[in-house]
Amino acid sequence: MSAARLDPVTTAVIAGGLDSIAVEMGHKLARMSYSSIIRESEDFGCALCDADANQLCESVQSTPLQSGPIPGYVQGIERRFAELGLGWRPGDVVIHNHPYYGASHQPDVGLIVPVFHRGELVGFSGTTAHHLDLGALTPGTCGIVDAGDAYAEGLHFNALKIEDEGRPNEVLWQLIRDNVRAPHLVVGDMEAQVTAAKIGAERMAELIAHHGLETFRLACADVMDYSDRMLRREIARLPDGTYAAEGLLDGYPDHPDPRYRDLRIRVAVTVKGDELTVDLAGTSEQIDLPLNMPFVGTVDLAVWVALRSILLDTDTHDPVPTNSGLFRAITITAPEGCLANPRFPAPTIARFSGGNLVADTLMRALAPILPDAVSAGTGTLRIISYSGLRDGGHWVYMDIHEGSYGARRGKDGMDAVDTLYANTRNNPIEDIESHYPLRVTQYELREGSGGAGTWRGGLGSIREIEFLEETGFSLEGEGSVWRPPGLFGGEDGTPGRILLNPGTDREEELPSKFPYRKAKAGDRVRMLGPSGGGYGPAAERDPAAAEADRADGVA
Repeated sequence: MSAARLDPVTTAVIAGGLDSIAVEMGHKLARMSYSSIIRESEDFGCALCDADANQLCESVQSTPLQSGPIPGYVQGIERRFAELGLGWRPGDVVIHNHPYYGASHQPDVGLIVPVFHRGELVGFSGTTAHHLDLGALTPGTCGIVDAGDAYAEGLHFNALKIEDEGRPNEVLWQLIRDNVRAPHLVVGDMEAQVTAAKIGAERMAELIAHHGLETFRLACADVMDYSDRMLRREIARLPDGTYAAEGLLDGYPDHPDPRYRDLRIRVAVTVKGDELTVDLAGTSEQIDLPLNMPFVGTVDLAVWVALRSILLDTDTHDPVPTNSGLFRAITITAPEGCLANPRFPAPTIARFSGGNLVADTLMRALAPILPDAVSAGTGTLRIISYSGLRDGGHWVYMDIHEGSYGARRGKDGMDAVDTLYANTRNNPIEDIESHYPLRVTQYELREGSGGAGTWRGGLGSIREIEFLEETGFSLEGEGSVWRPPGLFGGEDGTPGRILLNPGTDREEELPSKFPYRKAKAGDRVRMLGPSGGGYGPAAERDPAAAEADRADGVA
């Protein structure tokens, strides 16, 4: 902790200024972006860091899985710069997405701008966003679930200066345009990221100039120390000991090799005083398909977000600033070569599914000592990519099919929402049908599917889409084999399903993840989202709550 202290009013003013900058960055990035995955689903992140890559704040309207990894992006860039003998200069803008240099996974591209004050590097402004296509074998960056290694996942930008001391790198911009299928969307989104990051850097420099660098640094140290104290206080209230749980991923159910099916995630949490260690030893070994998770950028975020949500629940605690101080008390370990800490060049593009189960399993590990703060098993979301050719060019659309939460003490699980560490939004039907040759023919809650319990699990949704033209599509998902588990006597939830041409003589059940395949005009794909587990014995459910479900038509 820092020795010197500022008065709390000055600290609060500077902290509020930083938060306002991040929120402004987020709003402007969303408004300037071209693709619906950023504009509507808000699959982006904005954050400011100090010169040591400590996160100072993040945009609250974006997903934790985008904002949270930004310090790792900065650290990865600096590691790569050290290898190449490079450094930061005023006017630089760096593009970065290498999953073994701190990036969350290859489709999440970071644009990082350094912040200078009187010639001294004092911080970084960064944006990340999920991009629709980055030049892999098939369209749609979340459907490349058959990639055999990291190179098959598309373009890697490893700490490349896309602007060098204010001079645009036109060759790099042209390389991107020439190697992605929807350059007007991808490059437009990247340009929006650059602009938002520059706005953040300019505002941060103004804030430092106004208050002075030493005062700014003291305020940042105070805020990070405060977040550290708040989390340590909650950890210290837990009984010392080790608590463990396991979860299973579908993996690739139709793969002939059993090493690719029923993949294990094991989490052991050790509490000692005011510190906590999360160990993933016992997790299945890495595979040469894209379910592996970058240790930095995915696994760490899954752990941090789950612990922050459990220990500092905003329903029972005052808000605590999200910054790097919040995670000082947490140590995360995973054996090298496992799904949670793979070796390069193991592919990682579908890392979301495993990371979601890391967070879910972590909650079940803590359930014996935090029964009031955790939920039963969650139904994870899916991301489906659609694409085709029109007017001599590609169109690409990525649809987020939401999941559902498990129940918790006193509350039924939330229905049809993104879960755990993602926090993205679905896309309005009007936006889909006005931009793409797709028609949404069904969108509703999956009635009666939540795990029964004293409090029932959340309901997944049903979303059916008809193809109006020949279309290619692919899916990254989980939860079609293993049920979201119930908790404390609650029943398990319902697994998901994916049906092609349901109710016809051509009906086909598809697995929870599949690579690019073609469909004809008139074909329909129906996705049934998994539903969360129940909490507590069903016999103890309040009859009024059961009657309300029946009246609402969701029982």
